[in-house]
Amino acid sequence: MPHKSTGPRTWFITGASRGLGRAFAEAALAAGDHVVGVARDVTPLDDLVAEAGGRLVVFPLDVSDRTAVTAGAERAFAVFGRLDVVVNNAGGVILGMIEEITEEQARAHLDTNFFGAMWISQAVVPLLRAQGSGHILQISSIGSTGGFASTGIYAAGKAALDVMSEALAMEVEHFGIKVTILQPGGYETSLFTLGLTMTEENPAYAPLRTWLNELWSESQDFDPALAASVVSQLVNLVEPPKRVVLGGAAYEMVLQMDQARTAELARWEHLSRQAD
Repeated sequence: MPHKSTGPRTWFITGASRGLGRAFAEAALAAGDHVVGVARDVTPLDDLVAEAGGRLVVFPLDVSDRTAVTAGAERAFAVFGRLDVVVNNAGGVILGMIEEITEEQARAHLDTNFFGAMWISQAVVPLLRAQGSGHILQISSIGSTGGFASTGIYAAGKAALDVMSEALAMEVEHFGIKVTILQPGGYETSLFTLGLTMTEENPAYAPLRTWLNELWSESQDFDPALAASVVSQLVNLVEPPKRVVLGGAAYEMVLQMDQARTAELARWEHLSRQAD
């Protein structure tokens, strides 16, 4: 059942400059809503700001800076006087085997992909609680379903985001705040170019890398506008889902991984039951 909206909603989107974040902003504006978009570099949004007639306001924000995030959330709220949809989209990807990842790389990655989303969530909850409503969308990944070679730290950050968000959903639902975890598959974004960190390759993993490159060469990326269209439907639901996979191919992959995990649990059930 859709909301009976009494006016334009206000979206607060992190990582709004490119890819999925920009697609979400464009969809919200097309629906007549207001958008506050933030990113470390917001200049790619100049054209959209010029076209939006005051309905899109942007400013730079590094979500890994907790103090800046608190001030940024309050600034975003003040622009249009409320926040209705908060999209935790800012993030990057790191590719490399666990052995290869440096401490600096791991901490920098998690500071943005996990802690950045946590700081935003903490900052907006008091604002949403005071107005008695709001919808937080956490942009996770199908990678959070399970570990896979060379994406371990990326998936770990997204898995942490998933579990944190499940707890958050239980904690804030009685304030009228909804939380939805979105697990996108592959989309045509700059995530694997501008948002990519690579490790220094250990030659011991060369055969595995060759296999991975062959596997990924067969994958297909999709138009971010398709994901944005689904999100536009989600925010119109009175009781939105707690989790949605974005993409049919992604859905099949998640389903297969869940089935494999269930089969593994069943295979070793006899050992599990001996432990209590």
